[in-house]
Amino acid sequence: MQKPITQIVIVGGGTAGWITAGLLAAEHNVDKGVLAHAPKLNITLIESPDVATIGVGEGTWPSMRSTLSKIGIDENEFIRRCDASFKQGSRFIHWRNDPAKGNQADTIAQSDTIAQSNRYLHPFSLPHGHQELDLCPFWLPHADQVSFAEAVSSQEILSQLGLAPKSISSAQYHFQNNYGYHLDAGKFSQLLSEHCTQKLGVTHIRDHVCQIINNDQGDIDKLITTEHGEISGQLFIDCTGTKSLLLGEHLQVPFLCQKSVLFNDSALAVQVPYSNENSPIASCTHSTAQQNGWIWDIGLPTRKGVGYVYSSSHTNDIDAEQILINYLGVDAASADKLQPRKLSFNPGYRAKCWQNNCIAIGMAAGFIEPLEASALALIEWTASTIAQQLPPNRQTMDTIAARVNQRYQWHWQQIIDFLKLHYVISQREVDSYWRDHRESNSIPDSLQAMLELWRYQVPSQFDISYKEALFPAASFQYVLYGMGFNTQLPTHVKPSMQQAAQRLFNDNQQRTQALSKSLPSNRALLDKVAQYGFPKL
Repeated sequence: MQKPITQIVIVGGGTAGWITAGLLAAEHNVDKGVLAHAPKLNITLIESPDVATIGVGEGTWPSMRSTLSKIGIDENEFIRRCDASFKQGSRFIHWRNDPAKGNQADTIAQSDTIAQSNRYLHPFSLPHGHQELDLCPFWLPHADQVSFAEAVSSQEILSQLGLAPKSISSAQYHFQNNYGYHLDAGKFSQLLSEHCTQKLGVTHIRDHVCQIINNDQGDIDKLITTEHGEISGQLFIDCTGTKSLLLGEHLQVPFLCQKSVLFNDSALAVQVPYSNENSPIASCTHSTAQQNGWIWDIGLPTRKGVGYVYSSSHTNDIDAEQILINYLGVDAASADKLQPRKLSFNPGYRAKCWQNNCIAIGMAAGFIEPLEASALALIEWTASTIAQQLPPNRQTMDTIAARVNQRYQWHWQQIIDFLKLHYVISQREVDSYWRDHRESNSIPDSLQAMLELWRYQVPSQFDISYKEALFPAASFQYVLYGMGFNTQLPTHVKPSMQQAAQRLFNDNQQRTQALSKSLPSNRALLDKVAQYGFPKL
């Protein structure tokens, strides 16, 4: 029980497995980028040779910059190897209201002319001056004149212009505007695999796990593989995707289905070439509401990743594919060449992520839907948590596990509330999918209580019940007021605070104007990264 934890076995590769391996090795086995002669941890990652990464293209949060930097990956190499582009947030199109009659399914070309009142941005930058003053109450009286995101963040305008978040002279991972990435998930997993095995000392085994053996205390003791025999460990990390081989199937941790709250359980994904090699690259994810679901549109340097997420309870695959084809604006013959890939998932999560000496990370722990790209963020949080709070021995493991499980449950509840918020305050009426989302029996009590509160006061830090929440109060503000939610105007505002707010609004406007003149386009910056690269710190 008091023997130090030194043997860690990760089952499953992909983004979850390799990020976890990288963060563990970087935290415990590497000092200033150099692998120790006698590493503290022996990390083994077992990956089935027959299971391919989903690889439909992913969006990350700004936290990925910190993750990559800590693992020791050069940003220039990452961008070049992973076909990555810069992401400054998510733009929501037609979520607020039904589109004009005859324009139910927007094509890519049409999306540029959509009325501004039915689109908004959830940017990655917190409101300007947020440490000094919450600008939201001071914006409310002017809601009909300027959008909230434009009033408090430069990213609303810069993303409309397709501009990058930084210039080529900025150091790696530094920025003028906060940013994450769009990337090719398959290429990302390959880069992580090479880096972890070649530079961080992670042992990589391609094999099938055919049996799991427990010890007398109920912990996992060893795995039996087809070609490599027994592989023992003290801590096992389940990154086996929705199969959840260790935590779900073996340890029988219950799965909590959330389909009654968030209905989507299917997606059709496709890779779309640009019309020409110099086509603009969007600097935010485009999320366009449709009948019975929504479409993601992610711009990479060489292609787009487009997918339709929908509820199988409200539509069928044939109609779903037609919605996707209509959005792409292609004929049937061209659509056949694209070959959309069907993905099915059961929205929900395991009751806990850590049971005995096994912790699940990624889809092995749960998955709801791609909206707001919370899946990768939760992978980063869990992997970083286990790296920083690795139990010194088995005796202390249960105490740490209980703490992690509590925070894990809080994160899931906030994710569910935040994603559901997008649907609940929509005013779309044409199809039952959107109306059903507003039925009170599908809305969590916690979200209903907050919505009632927000009719009288804006979302604030006091509404977040725990530290280091995935979504800050500003995220709720961006979505609420991007969707046209009505909050009662403040009854009293101190003149001094009104003056401070006006100064911050003016500062943001001036900053936006300056950056719009100095920043390159997303594609122009990526071309320069390919040619020159960002300077190192």
